[in-house]
Amino acid sequence: MTGSAPLSRLRQLTAGTESFALIARDGDTVEILTGDVVDVALLADIPLTDPAGVDREVLALVPYRQVVERGFVCRDDEAALRCLVVDEHLAVSRTDALTTLPSAPVPFEDAGFDIPDEEYAEIVRRVIADEIGRGEGANFVIRRDFTARVAADERTAALTWFRALLEHERGAYWTFAVITPGLIAVGASPEAHVIARGGVVTMNPISGTFRHPAGGATAETLSEFLSSTKETEELFMVVDEELKMMSAVCSDGGRITGPHLKEMSRLTHTEYVLRGRSRLDPRDILRETMFAPTVTGSPMQNACAVIARHERGPRGYYSGVAALFTPAEATGSQTGDGASHDLDAPILIRTAYLADGMLRVPVGATLVRHSDPDGEVGETHGKAAGVLGAIGAIARDVPVAPHPTADPDAPTVERPSLADDPAIAELLASRNSRLAPFWMNPQETESTGPFVGRRALVVDAEDRFTTMLAHQLRHLGLEVSIVPWGEVTDPQLDEAELVVSGPGPGDPRDTASARIRRMREVVGRRRASEQPLLAVCLSHQILADSLGFDLAPLGRPHQGLQKTVDLFGEAASIGFYNTFTAKLADTAPPADLVEIAADASTGDVYALRGPGFASVQGHLESILSRDGMRTLERLVGHALS
Repeated sequence: MTGSAPLSRLRQLTAGTESFALIARDGDTVEILTGDVVDVALLADIPLTDPAGVDREVLALVPYRQVVERGFVCRDDEAALRCLVVDEHLAVSRTDALTTLPSAPVPFEDAGFDIPDEEYAEIVRRVIADEIGRGEGANFVIRRDFTARVAADERTAALTWFRALLEHERGAYWTFAVITPGLIAVGASPEAHVIARGGVVTMNPISGTFRHPAGGATAETLSEFLSSTKETEELFMVVDEELKMMSAVCSDGGRITGPHLKEMSRLTHTEYVLRGRSRLDPRDILRETMFAPTVTGSPMQNACAVIARHERGPRGYYSGVAALFTPAEATGSQTGDGASHDLDAPILIRTAYLADGMLRVPVGATLVRHSDPDGEVGETHGKAAGVLGAIGAIARDVPVAPHPTADPDAPTVERPSLADDPAIAELLASRNSRLAPFWMNPQETESTGPFVGRRALVVDAEDRFTTMLAHQLRHLGLEVSIVPWGEVTDPQLDEAELVVSGPGPGDPRDTASARIRRMREVVGRRRASEQPLLAVCLSHQILADSLGFDLAPLGRPHQGLQKTVDLFGEAASIGFYNTFTAKLADTAPPADLVEIAADASTGDVYALRGPGFASVQGHLESILSRDGMRTLERLVGHALS
């Protein structure tokens, strides 16, 4: 519904006390959602139907604390899972919204980051040394908050900031304002976390942050950023992490398209798009994908523990999602066998929160093995600047000149997209030459692979790479089930035709860890019974240790590293996510009993084969493993033979 009535309604809301939300997601219109506010405990409690069973639309603000639904740890601030149950959904033009919403500047006092730059840089150093350096994960996002006092009426301030974001920030996926009692959020999120429509699930991992230099970005300055190994690998790692989620909710695992550029006012990001098919309830899809690795880290479960150890306080809604559930009948996306509602859920980043006269803008940097602490400090400044500049908390950017390749006689002053520059397009496309074709190509849901009729039990050691691994095993024809390390029983291990002992974080020598002890028992029990076993990453290290190889930390972690190695006479391009490695040792079994694939110069053991077992250090399921499927088939075939 558009026209004078919606515009009058907008004026009424700006001056009233009702709860409502404004959402701009198509560039031309602003949607107005009004209704009652309900707080619920669990995602399953989001009220998608009324007492009579009629589908209804709901906008839910999902806080970070909901990770407890997946059994993950957090600093629990008891932030509400807030639902706006929509009874009226209108729309006005962007132009009308800009002329109607308040625009007077909102003054700020005592503005600045809650953690000084030097202290944040020291946190970065500790995370790299103590977490990534000890094998706890590949990357982690640690946040800090920009805060300020705001003396203005909170409702007026929020609507003023929404108008400013609408006018000054570009490239956002959602620009929004949610105004409810005790919770006001205004933001311009660049990233759709998960979308479900007509049985198709889409995720949009965005990573790599290019901060525009003074005067704006050019093809030359952007090319330098796109050539950065750190920025490229950072994006690959988050794609791997979101493919884990896609493999958990989609029957076809998920297909990658991209990469693309996400161009905003002060920043440019790189992104991929992942798509797959699912019949799950959208609330279940949301639960299985909590939350984006771009704002948490990987592996996800351990990332939550690292966040709890290193962040100064609870996250509130930062890194959660704003989830709009719309009846499929209303959108015309019903398929007859799909969910009753569509889901559109952007990540709650680049968002300002206002409560009790205090503005809070949380931002975080993605920390990887070769992060520069000062560079990560700068990244938090750059991410905050997009929101803060738009709302007037810091100086706004001045308009920049058109891109040098633009036609100087063209009548428009609109800056052309840098993605259209041939050199930029070539740099982006070249990234895919490193990736596994399996995840780039359409995937059949039925397999006629070489192991049809065979069965595998995958033991998950707290790294959901196992969902991707299980998906690939199914494409090889196996029937696959996944069981967490803490739930797998000895009878299950004994009865399984093939046990795949999975990867996970941590030190394989740490017998004080219940998880490490149980994974040692899993590997030991299968070896003792001489039944087929495939051991991956952490489990490969455990197997190697049981065979007499040495275990040692790497001098430099191999988190998100692609290497071409010789695996039993074949060169294979494999992705590695390890901090520890098995090494050749005098106590290792002779080569006539166990085949060893190792680096001749370093002694690092990449793979093992023996009677009824095979193991590999790398992640054959990773997008970095160009030869992953071929190698997986070889190792499974050996174990089963």
